[in-house]
Amino acid sequence: MTDPVTDPSANPVFDAMLAELSERQREDVLAGYAALEHSAEPVHEALLPALRDATLRRSLTELLHGLGRTLIKLSGNHWTSGYRDDIQAELTRDGWHPLERVDRAILTLVLVHSVAIPRSEGGLRIDQDADTWTSPHPTSPDEIFKHSHLPREEARTALGRLRAAGLVQLDRRRGTGYIPGPQFNRLTPAARRRLQEELILAAGPDTPLAAAIRIRRLHNQGNS
Repeated sequence: MTDPVTDPSANPVFDAMLAELSERQREDVLAGYAALEHSAEPVHEALLPALRDATLRRSLTELLHGLGRTLIKLSGNHWTSGYRDDIQAELTRDGWHPLERVDRAILTLVLVHSVAIPRSEGGLRIDQDADTWTSPHPTSPDEIFKHSHLPREEARTALGRLRAAGLVQLDRRRGTGYIPGPQFNRLTPAARRRLQEELILAAGPDTPLAAAIRIRRLHNQGNS
């Protein structure tokens, strides 16, 4: 049995939209959808007609939008897909989170030590235009175990779940130490900015930049 979420061709809502396309165009759009949604890494546009052709890309964008997703362009003409910002807000409005609490704690440690601290020390620049979360500063397992204050086996199990979800990965050059995983490529620019701010607040809560973030957020809440 086909799933209308993983296979939009089985969803009558999208049948009407794709009906205006030729059979070849329909196949290209669905192939683009499948590649973006299921590839672990971003896809180069040269590999998919649905990314190279403006008309097909518009149809692909509409298809993703109907599923609560959006097209995200990365550096080097690479593309992926992620949740729309309004869908993210709806999902998290009541405090819901897909990760267990221990997994969130371990993930935060990896992000703080591999991204936030190196950035605050001038050793890493996150280029929002390039939209990348690669880091040459992996967080060692020993560092994770020390700062998590969890039993090692519990921390190891959490790391395994995070790796399986694509949220962390082993540093390929060294083979040890953890850096952000490929799922961070799926953040929209707005989601990326929010996460960067959270990292600043976690790594340097008493810094002037953290204070500026808190003031701006209070100001935005007052105007909402």
